[in-house]
Amino acid sequence: MRLRPSKIICVGLNYRDHAKELNMPIPGYPILFMKPPSALAYNNEPIVYPPQTKELHYEAELAIVIKDRIKNVKKEEALKHVKGFACGNDVTARDLQRLDGQWTRAKSFDTFCPVGPKVIKDVDPDKLEIKLLLNGEVKQSANTSNMIFKADHLVSFISQVMTLEADDLILTGTPPGVGPMQVGDVVEVEIEGIGRLSNKVIKG
Repeated sequence: MRLRPSKIICVGLNYRDHAKELNMPIPGYPILFMKPPSALAYNNEPIVYPPQTKELHYEAELAIVIKDRIKNVKKEEALKHVKGFACGNDVTARDLQRLDGQWTRAKSFDTFCPVGPKVIKDVDPDKLEIKLLLNGEVKQSANTSNMIFKADHLVSFISQVMTLEADDLILTGTPPGVGPMQVGDVVEVEIEGIGRLSNKVIKG
C-alpha cells in the first residue's frame, strides 16, 4: 500500500466519550488540523521518537482515503468519493502540543502518521470496533458509532473548506485512552473489517 496525498486533514475531539474523558464540551462542528504528507508511515515501518519530545503519545483513528478531486460535495454524495478506509495513528508529541498552544509541530514530525495495512472499501465506517494495543495490551477500545461527526459529514464539511484530491487522507479522531509510547514499544491499531496496523517505536 502506497498513497500520494496532497494533504492529511485530522479531526480533533470527535468521540463523545473522549470529550467526556477530557472534561470538554461537545464541539458544534468538526475541529480541523493538518499533518504534512512527509509524516506518512506504513504498516511495519518504524515510528521515530524525536529528541525534541519527552512525551510521545498514540492515538488510534479511522482513516478515510479520498478517491477523486472534490469540492463542496453534499453529505449524501460524500461516500461516493471515498476510495476506502484504513487504520491510522495520529502520533503526537504531547509536551510540545501543550508548550506551543497549537498542534502543528507536535503532530508533524516524520513518521507521525502511520496508515495501513491496506485500504478497504466495503465496510460501514460508522459501525466499526476500533482498538489500540501497546505491546499486546489493549489501551483503547471503542466503536466508531461514538463519533460525533460521521464519515460522510466530515468529507462534506472539509470539502466546503478545501478542495480534496485523490489519496488525500482524513483522520477522524481518537477514542478515550490515549497515552505514552516508549522506544522499543510495538503499537498496533486494529479496526474491524480493515485489519491491524503495526509499528515499532525507535529512537530518533
